[in-house]
Amino acid sequence: MFPRKYFFRLNIRRRVLLGMLLSVLAVGLIGTFSYHSLVQIERKMGFIEVIDDLGNTILEIRRYEKNFMLYGHQEDFDESRAYAAKASDILVKLEGNTAEFGLSQEHASLKSVLADYEAVSGRLHLERGQSQEAVERERDRLRDTGKQLVELSQRLVTHERARILTIVQSLKRQLLLSVVVFLVLGGGFLFVLGHKTITALRSIEQATREIAKGRFAVLLPSGSDDEVSRVVEAFNHMIAELQKRQEHLVREKKLSSIGVLTSGVAHQLNNPLNNISTSCQILMEEGPEADPNFVRRLLGNIDQEVARARDIVKGAAGVLRAKEFERKPTSLAEVVERSVSLVSSQVPAGVEITRQVSPDLVLPMDAQRMQEVFLNLLINALQALKDHTGRISITAWRDAEHGQAVITVADTGSGIASDDLARIFDPFFTTKEVGKGTGLGLSIVFGIVEQHQGEIAVESTRGGGASFILRLPLVAQAGADGDNGASGGTAA
Repeated sequence: MFPRKYFFRLNIRRRVLLGMLLSVLAVGLIGTFSYHSLVQIERKMGFIEVIDDLGNTILEIRRYEKNFMLYGHQEDFDESRAYAAKASDILVKLEGNTAEFGLSQEHASLKSVLADYEAVSGRLHLERGQSQEAVERERDRLRDTGKQLVELSQRLVTHERARILTIVQSLKRQLLLSVVVFLVLGGGFLFVLGHKTITALRSIEQATREIAKGRFAVLLPSGSDDEVSRVVEAFNHMIAELQKRQEHLVREKKLSSIGVLTSGVAHQLNNPLNNISTSCQILMEEGPEADPNFVRRLLGNIDQEVARARDIVKGAAGVLRAKEFERKPTSLAEVVERSVSLVSSQVPAGVEITRQVSPDLVLPMDAQRMQEVFLNLLINALQALKDHTGRISITAWRDAEHGQAVITVADTGSGIASDDLARIFDPFFTTKEVGKGTGLGLSIVFGIVEQHQGEIAVESTRGGGASFILRLPLVAQAGADGDNGASGGTAA
């Protein structure tokens, strides 16, 4: 009905309509053939009933004929003649049907034999006073003619029953063919329409799950102009918008983190700058008369404090500067210390931060991104200490059996509700008040740990604090340096 290329260009609505139209046509066609066969069976059954009546009538003729032969009663002869007349009437009624069913020859033969039978019967009645030999001859002829009547009537019945069986077999084949046609049409329709649609829906489902994990994967276009293609386009547009919004939120969090880092940097720069200023004032007061060794010592202090200030600024710049993901052997203790120093200005007087990290624990990691992890976890822990008192502890040890380093960041804060534990690492999920968190901090932490082929889990009870457990491989794993899509950021 439609060229194949044109069919594949149809949208889903038109394909469904076309499939329904083909199904209705198939049902109508098969139904018409089946109805025609049933009508034929009905008519032939009626025809057989009439033929059965004819056969029974002929048997009655033969019965009264035998009675007449045996006993010579006139009433038996009259009954035989009456049934012969009835048989003639039945043959007259069958005349049109026999022509329709192709039995004209059998009908003519039966009619002719019945006429002969009536003629022989009439002569036999007239020759009752004749010689015994003539009577016997007519009787034999009557018997033979009666046998022919019975045989012809039975032949008609057998013929029509065979025709009915043929029609029934044809109807069975039609019904079987209809089942096959429906299965083929349904299977083809589901393959053409359903397979493509289900494939697209599964791709969208998988992409949605990836989005829930913070990964944005664009779907490939279907190459057709239908509803599926438009859904894919809309989904890709949604992904692009979500990416833009997430990048915008991450940039905002980056900018907001500058305030935290600037405050920490200013606090840390205050001491070296004060030392430099003091040393310079002493040098100016002493003037040329100053002891050279004393001057040299003061200049060394100034140089040392300048290097200290440079390292502070370099550490802060490292957090804010984006760079490619690169793992190399790094001291975990140094990363932890830098992270703690950057948030030290935000630590209230009543909060203690303890570290138990072995200096010789060296891991393959991207120092900048792991520093972001600890910054996020430390700031979250500080925000969990509602009354500005408590303890934050960072511990690390080797799990040689599993080839991992186990790092725990625990606090004595308010803890996390059990209902929120399952969603704590989901993007944009936050338990903070509106305007105080975006829900990206722990999602970024999860992504960075995943980049390092590590694992992160959380344990908490309401009011009993929270512990974040990180497991990082002691040795770099193959294929672990790819970027899984995590972005830099700060706490949620």
